[in-house]
Amino acid sequence: MKHQQRTQRDLTRLNAIVLGCLVGLFAGIVVSTFRLIIEHLLSLVQAVYGWLGQHPWGLVPWAILLVLMALMIGHWVKQTPMIKGSGIPQIEGQLAGELDYAWWPVLWKKFVSGILGIGSGLFLGREGPSIQLGGTVAQGLADRLGFSGSRRRLMIASGASAGLSAAFNAPIAATLFILEEVYHNFSTLVWLTSLTSAVVANFVSNEIFGLTPVLHIVYRQALPLKYYGLLLLLGIGLGGLGYGYQWVTLRVGQWYGRLTWLPRQFDGIIPFLLVIPVGLWWPITLGGGNQLIVQFAQQTPLLVPLIGYFVLRFVFSTISYGSGLPGGIFLPILTLGALLGAIGARCFVALGWLPTMYVANFMIYAMAGYFAGISKAPFTAILLITEMVGTLQHLMPLAVVAIVAYITVDVLGGAPIYEAMLQQMVVPAKAQSDGPTDQLEFPVNEGAGLAGRQVRDLAWPPDTLLVGIRRGERQVIPNGDTILRAGDTLLIFTYQHNRAFVQQQLTHLNDSSTQPSD
Repeated sequence: MKHQQRTQRDLTRLNAIVLGCLVGLFAGIVVSTFRLIIEHLLSLVQAVYGWLGQHPWGLVPWAILLVLMALMIGHWVKQTPMIKGSGIPQIEGQLAGELDYAWWPVLWKKFVSGILGIGSGLFLGREGPSIQLGGTVAQGLADRLGFSGSRRRLMIASGASAGLSAAFNAPIAATLFILEEVYHNFSTLVWLTSLTSAVVANFVSNEIFGLTPVLHIVYRQALPLKYYGLLLLLGIGLGGLGYGYQWVTLRVGQWYGRLTWLPRQFDGIIPFLLVIPVGLWWPITLGGGNQLIVQFAQQTPLLVPLIGYFVLRFVFSTISYGSGLPGGIFLPILTLGALLGAIGARCFVALGWLPTMYVANFMIYAMAGYFAGISKAPFTAILLITEMVGTLQHLMPLAVVAIVAYITVDVLGGAPIYEAMLQQMVVPAKAQSDGPTDQLEFPVNEGAGLAGRQVRDLAWPPDTLLVGIRRGERQVIPNGDTILRAGDTLLIFTYQHNRAFVQQQLTHLNDSSTQPSD
């Protein structure tokens, strides 16, 4: 019997690898094509703005073209609201059972509208849309294969991982981001399938774009230990400004809502028109910002121009995203972090605390710190920058800055940005006792309300059955006397349409502030 169980488990993991390869191949092709078209279109748009600078008469037809594009995208957004914004909250909501959507309309509309918006130079990132495109491709494959429930979610998670990997050429960070920020589950099948799909997608992307890291920053040498005190100051500053970015980004959509003279689906007209002066005067800033990061790392401007670039990127990136256009904040966040690192380094240089040769180093560290604070995913931030830059020499300073920025945002009360965006999209779920049964996996966190409690003492949501508890590599069959431990993963059966309600109720129970019931 034990031998048969071991064989079945091995076959299950082998099947997961095969599915990961399939998802990674298709998602890698779609996302790499998405990335390639955006890069070529952005280069073309920058050339157009150079030409418009010499031929001002072309500004009127160019503005009309951009407005028509905004109207077309707005029409698609009204038809299919799930293509709005980043796409990461949508994937997170799917995996949590809080929302769902038809895959084909989202796939092609997100693909085309993302190319038009990001390729036109708006300060939007391709990474969030790439994650949604990858997850949506996987959803389509799952539908074709007849998968539902946990198998479908497993494929969606692996597709999201493949999408980020193809966008950034960072398979390890992509896998960890899905586990840490999106799926919130570190089970063997999840990470194995996600890692496999990410590696395959990265292989596809490397075949198209080559092996050069996305942010290949040349620096002279690693930062000596005597300057690590400056990293603490940098991390605190990044955390404070990261909290400010969270605050603005989560409210800018409400500010757009005050423009009663403009239908909400057409808010994109505003950034499409505002990008014209930006393209004429600062064409290097157009797009997500990876060109800006690489160029400024090689030849960093002085302090005052850097502050100006930061203000421009901060304001226009929030305007671009808040309009609801399909596009993310992932790369824009990294760009803002790089600018803040350069600003901090220039200040330290002016005070005589830091040699000029380490400015590029601080740009690298600040990208990780700013992203870690805003997303509250420090492990992903450290590995992402390591893979994108292409060196392991920065691991220690990256960790220092990421941890300090993370703690600063936490003290200020900041929440993970993508989770907060998801909460703005969903409404409290109601109990539903219909549909096929499904399995929900729920983690018990350290210091949470469920830890140390007996199963019989908890007010479990209606229409749920706790069927197992995963502890490491073994599975415990629970009874009323079973005590839940931190690190456990609860295996719960419920109706498929009841998943969102159960997830929300268990999250409330797991809150450390929840008191035991009488």
